[in-house]
Amino acid sequence: MTTVTANTKADYAAFLLRVTMGIFFLIHAGLKIFVFTPAGTAGFFASLGVPGFLAYPVMLLEVVGGLALVLGYYGRWLAIPLALDLLGAIVLVHGPAGFFFTNPKGGWEYLALWIVGLVAVYLLGDGAFALKREHRK
Repeated sequence: MTTVTANTKADYAAFLLRVTMGIFFLIHAGLKIFVFTPAGTAGFFASLGVPGFLAYPVMLLEVVGGLALVLGYYGRWLAIPLALDLLGAIVLVHGPAGFFFTNPKGGWEYLALWIVGLVAVYLLGDGAFALKREHRK
């Protein structure tokens, strides 16, 4: 027997946040794939002292995680690995530029806010309109 419950304002807020985070990740991955190219992204990783081949699982995580968030299919569970992905970007790329994203070479302000949004998605759950909705307890 399936129990149907009405969505709350929090469910709609979780939906809005989840879908926004997912779209942002799809755009972020698209930049790596279609603008910088996978080989160029791998080269950038290598220039940071990170093995270049790690660019490929990162791009995969961003695409799969972005889709999972948009669709609400295990999205909340991928929110934490995606937040760790952004934490890596802060440590390796944006941290030395300072806090403000308008600083030369971009600071980590935007990424920190994005991480907080992903943690909120994890804590709130998938919200309304999710393909596989887990009920908060």
